[in-house]
Amino acid sequence: MTATASTSGAASALRPACAVVGGIVSMCIGTSFAKALFPLVGAEGTTALRVGFSALLLFAAWRPWRRRLTARQCGALALYGLALGALNLLFYMALRTVPFGIAVAIEFVGPLTVATLSSRRAVDALWIVLAALGLGLILPLGSHAGALDPLGIAYAAGAALAWALYIVFGQRAGRLRGPDAVAVGTAVAALAVLPFGVARAGAAMLDPALLPPALGVALLSSALPFSLEMYALRRLPRHTFGVLLSVEPAVAALAGLVMLGEALSPGQWLGIGCVVLASVGTAVAAGRAGA
Repeated sequence: MTATASTSGAASALRPACAVVGGIVSMCIGTSFAKALFPLVGAEGTTALRVGFSALLLFAAWRPWRRRLTARQCGALALYGLALGALNLLFYMALRTVPFGIAVAIEFVGPLTVATLSSRRAVDALWIVLAALGLGLILPLGSHAGALDPLGIAYAAGAALAWALYIVFGQRAGRLRGPDAVAVGTAVAALAVLPFGVARAGAAMLDPALLPPALGVALLSSALPFSLEMYALRRLPRHTFGVLLSVEPAVAALAGLVMLGEALSPGQWLGIGCVVLASVGTAVAAGRAGA
């Protein structure tokens, strides 16, 4: 293999890793903006608006109706969409009372578990351990743990389970259906969360003043990140994708600090460094494997 071919192969392998990180940054910015809608339509209404607009954007971008759905694809897309809807709703419910960075750290137990169960190489175990150490430093332990709302923690834990299922079902849906799986899956998610939004906010979700910010939240929080993640899911091993997501608590904590004024302790900053290092190590390993 020539040097040029080797460099090209490494770059190709690193593209899906960069897509994961880009999706995380977009999601964290959009979620920070979404909290401003909570007082108006609640977490449930915000979820319905976010996922509903995301489905419209993704349908316009991918036009999935041009390809016939098979029975096998329908089953995979339904599971993917239900997991996606549950992930969004439970996470926003947690954000009502739990700081952004901490909620993401708890939620990350899901993909970290997927990464642990899927790993087959010693080097992957090293990055998983490092990411787990970082999460342990990010999570508020000891005397600070009692300050967290137990119900909010429970919602975040439920989102962790939904995120694990989203990874598993998302890979299968992407392989069976292709890149437009995210559009169909998001439509299923929108139908799943809509009743919760209507029950909480009712006609308030139709307020014209809410539509521009809701559309922006949908684009940043769902449409763009989900498309990037589906691109990555189809090109990365499951455990590599899971550990790469370890950067999300770090980005969320930074977004919480800059956009929401949520301060971090020195130990939590150290934890951020651990998860970022674990993510970089995994991305480098993916590039070498591709080469």
